[in-house]
Amino acid sequence: MTEVLRRGRASLAFSFFAQGAAFALLVTRIPAIQNRYDVSDGLLPVFLAAVPVLAGVGSVTTEQLVKRIPPSVLLRWSQPVVLLALLGVGAGRGMAQLGAALAVFGLAVGALDASMNMLGVSLQRAYGRSIMLSFHAVYSLGGIVGASLAWAGAHWHLALWVSYLPVVAVLLPAALVGSRWYVDGGSAADGAGAGTGGVEGGSADGGPVDGGAGSGAPGVVFKVLLPLCLVMTFAYIGDSTVSNWSAKYLQDVLGSSEQLATVPYNVYMVTTLAGRAIGDFGVRRFGAAAVVRLGALVAAAGFAVVAFAPGACVGFLIGSPLVGALGDAWSYRGAMVVPMVLVLVTLVYARSFAAQPDRYGGGHERPRTADVGRGSNGL
Repeated sequence: MTEVLRRGRASLAFSFFAQGAAFALLVTRIPAIQNRYDVSDGLLPVFLAAVPVLAGVGSVTTEQLVKRIPPSVLLRWSQPVVLLALLGVGAGRGMAQLGAALAVFGLAVGALDASMNMLGVSLQRAYGRSIMLSFHAVYSLGGIVGASLAWAGAHWHLALWVSYLPVVAVLLPAALVGSRWYVDGGSAADGAGAGTGGVEGGSADGGPVDGGAGSGAPGVVFKVLLPLCLVMTFAYIGDSTVSNWSAKYLQDVLGSSEQLATVPYNVYMVTTLAGRAIGDFGVRRFGAAAVVRLGALVAAAGFAVVAFAPGACVGFLIGSPLVGALGDAWSYRGAMVVPMVLVLVTLVYARSFAAQPDRYGGGHERPRTADVGRGSNGL
């Protein structure tokens, strides 16, 4: 493997790390943000729901922009915007400033997630094996660091902007320097050709693969992609449940302190780091379908535990805008059942991730691998 690809992989991994840390610093301090801006429980789900919607807008916009602008350029400038928006959340003085900062954060996160994962897929194709989960493992490591810093801020009763400023001051210039070595699709193809004899299958720039089920058959393409889309939808509901509401649930429902409320996300990141660290090996050894099935069962078991948690010693997960709305209308404990059921539905579609000709992995990797992983997350 060429030095270009190795540098590209390292620099992209740092981008995942920085985003993991920034996102953790935001979601673990949601109760503190709510208190700072005096956001009511009824209005909080609106703020949290607006961010992923705007992130979706940012992702769709990025999909169009990459036709003219390389993903590396979009990532290079969207990441600093995310970090500055995080600082804006901590330093604002009113509801309007909070709304503006969260709006910028959402749009920039959408662009960042899309471009970051595009570059990851390009490198995966160039490497010819599953490496995407390693990027998301680094994201989890960043989440652990961010959640730990959030705990320290809550422990020492630091103002939000005081907690955020040192992190932004370190990560922003480091991300800009590291962006010099991002590798776009065409560059990844060149690097693979020099180091591994070329990329097997698919276009190196992430374009559609000629031939196969998708050529000239939109209905067939939709049928093939539908299971993946459903699984990703349910996975993101579960992930945002953990990310957005774990601190709020622990503090308001289970009666923990603000300091302890930062712990569940940290625990979540530790366990995702463990899963992602061995995930690429699992995909290569047992296939993507088996990994998806096992992940769905473990996730559902975790949600079941939380739904009946009597106290903070077992209250590790909760949340999402959906859970926030259901919690208002019903109860947070009852709302926990929803992501548990949705995650279990993944079992029905897990077989769709198995390596088959002209299907998942056909243009992305060599046999017995598939593109799996998390996109960072939105609120």
